[in-house]
Amino acid sequence: MGNEREKFSQRLANAMQQAGYDVRPKVLFNLFNSHYRGRSVTFQTTSRWLSGKAIPAQDKLQVIADLLGVEPQALRFGTSARSRVAETRAAWPAGVGSRERHVIDAYLQLPAKKRELVGDLVKALSDG
Repeated sequence: MGNEREKFSQRLANAMQQAGYDVRPKVLFNLFNSHYRGRSVTFQTTSRWLSGKAIPAQDKLQVIADLLGVEPQALRFGTSARSRVAETRAAWPAGVGSRERHVIDAYLQLPAKKRELVGDLVKALSDG
């Protein structure tokens, strides 16, 4: 069973890297808890996922897979359960760190009116 957990942690680390995130428990902790609508997980939990000591429950696995742009079955078992046409997630430009990605994710969660306001602010700051 431990080997299964280790393989999962490797797939999780690879998926995080492919999505442009630093492979660190704190990054996964912040990313996951900012999108999960259930009870938040602890830093130790995300550390256990990345160190091969635990595998998340299915509801949490689905959230992680969605955030990283991979199929949950591929993340959990290493193979895709079915073929599907999907839009590939663009890689982040060089120099864009996890803080910037977190800010962009938070921006995308805002209602349209607030996004418009933030867009106006960014435009005003960039013109100056």
